[in-house]
Amino acid sequence: MPNPTPPDAERPDPELPRGVALAWGIAAHPQRGPKRELSIERIVDAAIEIADAEGLGAVSMSRVAASLGFTTMSLYRYVTSKDDLILLMQESGSVVPVPDDLLERNWRDGVTAWVLAMRAAYREHPWLVDIPISGAPITPNSLTIVDWFLREVRSLPLSDGEKMSALLLVTSYVRATGAQERDIGAAAAAASDPADVTGENFFEALNELVTPERFPYLSPLLAAGGYVAEPGAGSADTDDDFEFGLQRILDGIEYHVGRVEQGRTVAQPEPPAPELALPRDKQVREAAKARREAEKALREARKREREAIKHALEREKHAREKEEREQAERERRERERLERAT
Repeated sequence: MPNPTPPDAERPDPELPRGVALAWGIAAHPQRGPKRELSIERIVDAAIEIADAEGLGAVSMSRVAASLGFTTMSLYRYVTSKDDLILLMQESGSVVPVPDDLLERNWRDGVTAWVLAMRAAYREHPWLVDIPISGAPITPNSLTIVDWFLREVRSLPLSDGEKMSALLLVTSYVRATGAQERDIGAAAAAASDPADVTGENFFEALNELVTPERFPYLSPLLAAGGYVAEPGAGSADTDDDFEFGLQRILDGIEYHVGRVEQGRTVAQPEPPAPELALPRDKQVREAAKARREAEKALREARKREREAIKHALEREKHAREKEEREQAERERRERERLERAT
């Protein structure tokens, strides 16, 4: 009598997307094609070289193949799509020097080091900010970055969700400032006079147009020279602006931590039930699926609640504005009536 099918074999585990599997080094290697002359590493390096020089838009399978002296079909034996190639470029371009785990420092210094490492990666490969965010990070280098951040905030009395929210906050800041710095740098390089981009050439004209009557708060700042960049301003000012914003973000996190330490209850994750140690058990999978569906339903309900509140506030606003218009119209008519009477 044959052995019964083990529970693990009831349903195969879902496979990783091809590009993600390539990033983890667990994808099957091509069986045919050029040997020892072409590799995934060479393909990715060539694509990054093109992107560094001309931007992400210049990268195509045919362009990369031509730069390596191969046909486009040769590349497809290794990387099955341009999307997979871009994912691998992102994975390679996002490598950051993770410090030794034995390094001791406070959480602000640790997060600052993390942010500066990410900023350096964006500066080295400015096209990284052009890659759309399509989901949670699941490649090894991206998860290494997440793991490093969580190490730096491990001592904070925050829930897991709050730590991940802090990660999203600082990541968004680095990404946004990286894109801004890249775009301004590109505009300055393309301009006939970089002072057109900094605003230096338009200072006198703006000083005449920005009057205290129309811009009561901007005009004093403009007159004092604090709006446009000073002549010769460069990376030092950019670094100062970046540092100011980063420290204010860290101040906000520190303020929140202070509230937590003063007695705010933080929801701690419940310890996993013993059966969760068997992630391939059918009942465990079904229970986990049911939990995810319930959490999704709760999120959607909260979203509908927020939208309902928003719409109610908008209706109240519109009703108030309508009443104000009608009142103004009544007052206008009354003034006209009085003027005719006199």
